[in-house]
Amino acid sequence: MTAPSRSRVCVTGMAWYTALGSGLDEVWESLLADNSGLREVDAPHALRNRRAAVVPQLPLDLHPAERQHLMTVDALARCLDDAALAMDDPRLQPVLGTSYGPHLDTADTTSLSQWAQEAAAQSGLVRSPLTVTTACSAGSDTLLLALELLRSGAAEICVCGGIDVLTVSKRLGHSFLGTMSPDDLRAFDVKHDGTLLGEGAGFMVLEPEPSARARQARIHGFLSGAGSSNDAMGSVAPDASGRTVTLAVQRALSSGEVEAQDIAVISAHGSGTPVSDAVEAKSYEQLFGSGKERPVVFATKGAFGHTLGATGSLGAITVVQALKSGLAPPVHGLEEAIPELSLPLPAGRPAVVRGRFGLSVTLGFGGFNTCLLFEGPGAATHEGTRLQGGRQ
Repeated sequence: MTAPSRSRVCVTGMAWYTALGSGLDEVWESLLADNSGLREVDAPHALRNRRAAVVPQLPLDLHPAERQHLMTVDALARCLDDAALAMDDPRLQPVLGTSYGPHLDTADTTSLSQWAQEAAAQSGLVRSPLTVTTACSAGSDTLLLALELLRSGAAEICVCGGIDVLTVSKRLGHSFLGTMSPDDLRAFDVKHDGTLLGEGAGFMVLEPEPSARARQARIHGFLSGAGSSNDAMGSVAPDASGRTVTLAVQRALSSGEVEAQDIAVISAHGSGTPVSDAVEAKSYEQLFGSGKERPVVFATKGAFGHTLGATGSLGAITVVQALKSGLAPPVHGLEEAIPELSLPLPAGRPAVVRGRFGLSVTLGFGGFNTCLLFEGPGAATHEGTRLQGGRQ
């Protein structure tokens, strides 16, 4: 174990798999262009909606476990290549997360971590991975855990993130619960009526700033803080008061020694379900609604689908990209913002991001709320845009 450090923690590598592609810049430009990866996907059973967002690189006829394995191995390799690190670097501690992954559609349910062990071993990683399974917050929680490992000195460099695959059982489950939209995913829109599922992966390399500077690594940004809470309410319904989401955000701000007025952009959970959107709206209004400079709020599930255990790490990458580029992508499907949320929401075109700090927020079944605080590497300026629910 190395000595505890309060050095800034850098993001030195990033990679993702999404329904819009896998290149960092390619996917980001597609998000800014308001594209969506949702499409008709065959299913053997009747569903409320047959639309879903699947990654284009992997055939759907492969077993879900094989698809998750291949996606994990490839995303890990690209993430470490982006960070200019070798797979067998003994300093690397993998922290991998998923929701149920392929396990609802396989006879072998003895372990929720074996997939991570197998992917890490095939990738050539020296250390055994830590595995996180906290529903839709799993991807975010890998980053939260990695931050604590680095700050405490329990790890030198971490490669972390979440992954999840689309399966028949997940689609049936959300269809049966009624959380699946019969129409389209419209986060924070007055017509929102549910979510649509997707799949993907998002990984980051995190390391203390002295380590990154010593090896002259490219720095995408900084993970400055993290916070979490639990609703303690039920297996699927969130705490409608928004108090626990507010608590997770406040803990992230405190962890990074940042004030609410310093936040320039928020990657919201934005599931498109009326209950979840209302909880987020209430929380953001409590935290940021009275500020003179209010953060831009965006959400990507209309583009990526709800990627479950991967959604938090994908959201984290989008915040870093927004801070790097000075732009937040439009909320796909947004036409008229819900009146409960007065913060600016990009509609149709990207919105300008002015500031150094951004948040990624995830809300998982079981009441898992996680907030990540990022700082950008520098400033950027761009043309203005039309916003819903507020003004620039």
